[in-house]
Amino acid sequence: MSIMKRTMRPLFSVLLLIAVAATLAVRISLRYSSIELKNDYSFTGKAQKPVLNETLLKYAAIDIGEPQLRKGVEELLEGNFRGHNRHRSFLSSGKYRIDIRPRTARGIPVQLRSPEFYRVWQSFRRHLQDWLRIRRVYKDDVMEDLVKTVNGKMGLEKRYESCAVVGNSGILLESVYGELIDSHEAVIRLNNAKTGGFEHRVGSKTTISFVNSNILHLCARREGCFCHPYGVNVALVMYICQPVHFLDYMVCNSSHKAPLVVTDPRFDMLCAKIVKYYSSKRFVEETGKPLQEWAPAHDGANFHYSSGFQAVMLALGVCEKVSIFGFGKSASAKHHYHTNQRAELKLHDYDSEYDFYRDLVERPQVTGRQGY
Repeated sequence: MSIMKRTMRPLFSVLLLIAVAATLAVRISLRYSSIELKNDYSFTGKAQKPVLNETLLKYAAIDIGEPQLRKGVEELLEGNFRGHNRHRSFLSSGKYRIDIRPRTARGIPVQLRSPEFYRVWQSFRRHLQDWLRIRRVYKDDVMEDLVKTVNGKMGLEKRYESCAVVGNSGILLESVYGELIDSHEAVIRLNNAKTGGFEHRVGSKTTISFVNSNILHLCARREGCFCHPYGVNVALVMYICQPVHFLDYMVCNSSHKAPLVVTDPRFDMLCAKIVKYYSSKRFVEETGKPLQEWAPAHDGANFHYSSGFQAVMLALGVCEKVSIFGFGKSASAKHHYHTNQRAELKLHDYDSEYDFYRDLVERPQVTGRQGY
């Protein structure tokens, strides 16, 4: 994305947007292990214009990975999958050989050059072209559009009264929140996290499964997963990590009874800008180094927000009240409560995301919609 092709004013007017900040009372409860922070707040008039660093805003708007992304999409549209060798479990070798092992809507594997193959191929190209086109067109109400899309596909006439967003941090093993989590009208879980055996700590209820497309890609490859580990009636919302994963989306969508929604790429870009702003701000303040050194320190082209961050942003749009569980860390806790992984992923900056959550609780006006 070239920053020169965009006008800066509308871009930054939604940089730190909460979908309904100007009209709804939103409760954010941050639960870090046994510590619980609560704050109820309402906006009844025009939100205060936050004081933000213009230099950091402009820097956060630059996506240095955009040229590589567009090149990859163009290759896929031409049928060139040679640069996607990591997907050989899904794509066989060769320029146009697409071997879809998961079952189709009729439960039959798609055969090469069959009518089903052409249907999938044309649908894949159409989805990919639309996704790339939407990325180029800025809209001021991208959050509002996302809410309408999710609510429309799920048949919701109004927002959920209360939602629990359940992160996967190992600190959940230090608390017993299962009953409290399940008491919410809707429960949003991340990346197919296991609940069996952990019900007393993380609950058992799942209303929305929020995943990144890497997770869906892995799930689509496993027998017994079938793209919907929480059941075929649990709605799934996914953001696209790699454009080639639209193939997984199409195959899984055919076997999913509940809605399978791909997030608007402009919403993805908004989330990326917010986290990059907070991350670069923290970097400059803590290290005293120039802003230009942020990218090398954070693997700039691959830097990405976490799935949990985007799930919280989604919840702020579709829920009246939001509680957050399992976001945080401690030296004694595993990275994920349901795995043995201890190290954090370097492409995320969790501390900066926590700064944003803290602002939601303590300084909601900073994250409110600006008056443009």
